Amino acid sequence: MGELIMSAPVAGLTSKSRITAEDVAMLRCDVFRDGVVTRGEAEALFALDATAKDKCAEWPVFFVEAVTDFIVRQEKPTGYVSRDNADWLIRAISRDGMVDSRTELELLIHVLEEARSSPEALCAYALEQVAHAVIDGKGPLMSGAALVPGLISKAEVEILRRILYAHGGDGNIAISRAEAEVLFRINDRTAQADNDPSWNDLFVKAIANFVLCSAGYEAPTREVALRRDAFLEQADPAIGGFLSRMISGGAAGIMEAYRSPEDIEVEWEARNRAAEAMARRAEAVDAAEANWLVGHIAAGRPLRDNEKALLTLIRQASPEIHSSLRPLLDKVA
Repeated sequence: MGELIMSAPVAGLTSKSRITAEDVAMLRCDVFRDGVVTRGEAEALFALDATAKDKCAEWPVFFVEAVTDFIVRQEKPTGYVSRDNADWLIRAISRDGMVDSRTELELLIHVLEEARSSPEALCAYALEQVAHAVIDGKGPLMSGAALVPGLISKAEVEILRRILYAHGGDGNIAISRAEAEVLFRINDRTAQADNDPSWNDLFVKAIANFVLCSAGYEAPTREVALRRDAFLEQADPAIGGFLSRMISGGAAGIMEAYRSPEDIEVEWEARNRAAEAMARRAEAVDAAEANWLVGHIAAGRPLRDNEKALLTLIRQASPEIHSSLRPLLDKVA
């Protein structure tokens, strides 16, 4: 564990198994006044979170902020979560493949929200935590909450939305296949439940985004970011709003999201124009995309309402659709 475990302030907190508001103020001002700058310091905070059974309301906020700062901002280029740090975070918060506490789940989501780019595995792991709660009634979402296994409520939809909107995600603003797979699994296992209406809206737009825009806008590489870190600070609001505009606007919003934001430098604008052209080519649903979709919408049962809406959106948005998808599209013609 980290080197701070044996320091007097941290050892004292560990031994008394209680963290007060005064303790948090002390940690902020004295122990971590320069932030959490080493993995050992971050591990010390995890040790405190695990051993202290009685925690004040200020602790989760401090814990999430401090560990997020270490993961997202301490390694150059700022804002890019390395694969090593992502693997370390998953190990630190996991017990048998599930996040151990609600605070650690909030940490995971906050890292994705604060990062410009994260390994795909980190975003997929976050989505899996919601799937555990919705499908099996397991994990931190179920702790102390009146959630019903097999049903997706507005609360879970909003957590999914936060994860998908986090522009770190896959290092790619478009929905990834791994993300789409988790969403389809949730949809299949909650199909007979009285789900919150917001689920259908999010499911349709997210899956349509994956099918239609799989070749969309990409975040810059780590190498580019090292050379252009100052520019990314300037361009971040435009990049951050990209997925939100795409998902919220239906078929029109998907294409509008690829348009160049105003007031950014010429090189980045050219990159976005190229991404727009790539996205328009991606409108065509090819054999691989069509077969993937057919494999997730079983032909031997009636179509569900949100699947009908998804197919309708694809039919309206795509000028070219592979023939293998036609039998399903004919059902919503």
